[in-house]
Amino acid sequence: MRVVGIDEAVSAVDDNSSVMIGGFLGCGSPDNIIQGIVERKTRGLTVIANDTSFPDRGVGKIIVGKCAAKVIVSHIGTNPETQRQMIEGELDVELVPQGTLAERIRAGGVGLGGILTPTGVGTVVQEGKRIIAIDGKDYLMELPLRAEFALVKAKKADYFGNLVFSLTARNFNPLIVLACNTVIVEVEEIVPVGSLSPDEIHIPGVLVDYVFVGSVVR
Repeated sequence: MRVVGIDEAVSAVDDNSSVMIGGFLGCGSPDNIIQGIVERKTRGLTVIANDTSFPDRGVGKIIVGKCAAKVIVSHIGTNPETQRQMIEGELDVELVPQGTLAERIRAGGVGLGGILTPTGVGTVVQEGKRIIAIDGKDYLMELPLRAEFALVKAKKADYFGNLVFSLTARNFNPLIVLACNTVIVEVEEIVPVGSLSPDEIHIPGVLVDYVFVGSVVR
């Protein structure tokens, strides 16, 4: 694990990369890293996240900045700019039921070949997907999701990279750490090694590549 500045954290994410971003409607999103990506004018990203937040928050800034070519999310209802870009053909949007999205990411993180879910059977969600019957009930075969980068927000880290998340800001953050090749974490503070109780550590440092300290969005 390396402690880096915002420029190094942001420059790791190249054009046309795939990124998973933590947060739920902006809560628990790495706002400084997102702002840095927008200011750097990174383009062509495939973004996997719970949602596209609002135009002025979280993932929404990436949409407004036209940094994304595709998003895989559970909903876009709170961001009219996402809707506009989708309708105009500027942005490819793949909508996935929220529980299915979480499980596909989990499957990608733990090495599963996919998941079986009844959610979406008999709806447009099943189009183009394999249907498997078990004990007389139909399930959709959903493939795992992985990405090149995880952009994560944590409350604090120690100098080994062990992470602690705050309450509901945990949401998708711990999940995406396992499903990405490179993990970049924005934290509010870094504390000495040994000051974190083992019981409060949510993600071990062995999974973390870069840590950036930033509490106020630039």
